Amino acid sequence: MAVTEAMKAKRFGEIALPHLNAAYNLARWLTHSDQDAQDIVQEAYLRAFKFFDGFHGGDARAWLLAIVRNTTYTWLQQNRNHVQNAFCDETFHDFIEADSATLCDQPDNNPAAILARNDDKRLLDRALEQLPVEFREVLVLRELEDLSYKEISHIAGIPIGTVMSRLARGRRLLQACLERMN
Repeated sequence: MAVTEAMKAKRFGEIALPHLNAAYNLARWLTHSDQDAQDIVQEAYLRAFKFFDGFHGGDARAWLLAIVRNTTYTWLQQNRNHVQNAFCDETFHDFIEADSATLCDQPDNNPAAILARNDDKRLLDRALEQLPVEFREVLVLRELEDLSYKEISHIAGIPIGTVMSRLARGRRLLQACLERMN
């Protein structure tokens, strides 16, 4: 029985649409732009639909995020050649590995604690935006999207060891940036 376009579209929607927020989140953190991220996610989903016949099951989220990542980097090369995304500060290279404790205490429900958490989130967002893209990318995928090292490795097309080292270095850079902002 041949798969009709309507059946393909329905199946694609069931598999791909639940991951739309993760796709946007990744594109947004890589581009620093809401509008560009929306455009990139739209293009990525069009590409994913076009090649959906090649998806034979497995982790749809990782498959889609790999497409979003590749689409984002293609877009950045075509549209932002003049933008240098390298953030270089030699003092970052001297920091020792931060422990894995969270940056914020357990949430409290009083208004002062809610305001403090919002301030912490804004500070964290600003610090994360300053990181070089290769570190920001793995931190977003691991810490915000809760993907495994293996999934990140597949999405980014890098070995698991590289994922681990970028996460460790990214966490150190993030901690140093946060310390400088305080």
